[in-house]
Amino acid sequence: MTAAAITTTRTRAAGRWLRHVVNLPFVLPLLIVVVLAFDLPLMLAVGWSFRDGKTYDFTWGNYQDFFTSKVYATVLWRTFVVAATVTACCALLAYPLALWISRLRSRGQVIAICAVVIPFWVSILVRTYAWIVVLGNGGIVNRVLKDLALADKPVSFLYNQFGVTLGMVNVLLPFMVLPLYAAMLKVDNRLTQVAQTLGAPDRTVFWKVFFPITLPTLMASMVLVFILSLGFFITPAVLGGGKVPMIANMMDLLINRFSRWETAAAISVMLLVITLAFYALYQWLRGRTT
Repeated sequence: MTAAAITTTRTRAAGRWLRHVVNLPFVLPLLIVVVLAFDLPLMLAVGWSFRDGKTYDFTWGNYQDFFTSKVYATVLWRTFVVAATVTACCALLAYPLALWISRLRSRGQVIAICAVVIPFWVSILVRTYAWIVVLGNGGIVNRVLKDLALADKPVSFLYNQFGVTLGMVNVLLPFMVLPLYAAMLKVDNRLTQVAQTLGAPDRTVFWKVFFPITLPTLMASMVLVFILSLGFFITPAVLGGGKVPMIANMMDLLINRFSRWETAAAISVMLLVITLAFYALYQWLRGRTT
């Protein structure tokens, strides 16, 4: 490397460092808020997870309780099962819905996307309680079934795993529809036209050309929905009626009812590790879509 090239490299590095210094006062307040509101509580939770609740000494006992307790294992397994079920249901509903929206005219697409986005404007708590009005024992659906003589007694739609899954799908479905819709709009129509020109039927064009292009987005969206499902609290608490506790509900009991902060901190750390692993998978799949 010549002296001129070295000088140019040093000048660029000094310019970047100077820009960082100049911009630091603008970023510093936000950095302080992030450290105090997010990073510090997280570090405290990690510290509590290694602390004995009585002697306050360092211990691995909280993690040993987590891995050896059947109660924790059952709740963790139920959380994964519900999250996987919700993810699969969202995928089965979101893909054809996004495909249908992408095939509409411009005005129809705007109306359909508005219909998908509007639920974001309503509180999750309100949307969750609305399901009780619709599917409760005295709700609209059970009254219709009774009036049509299709059921002698109310059908238990809620306060079970079905009700929790239904409520979570309702909340998380837009998180899968919108990325799929955006990916489908980016598909070059010339690819499908070439396949049709070569004599491929519509079904073959879809499975051999269109679906493989949108598959990475589908997989990334499924991972995102799965991550969001792991930390759900309101929907399982309301629509589960305490009969379908998930890991967030169990942590609430440990903190507010049993005052076992150290055990709850250990569970939160384990959930964080699992979430970060799936987030890394999501980023890898998302990178394949670009």
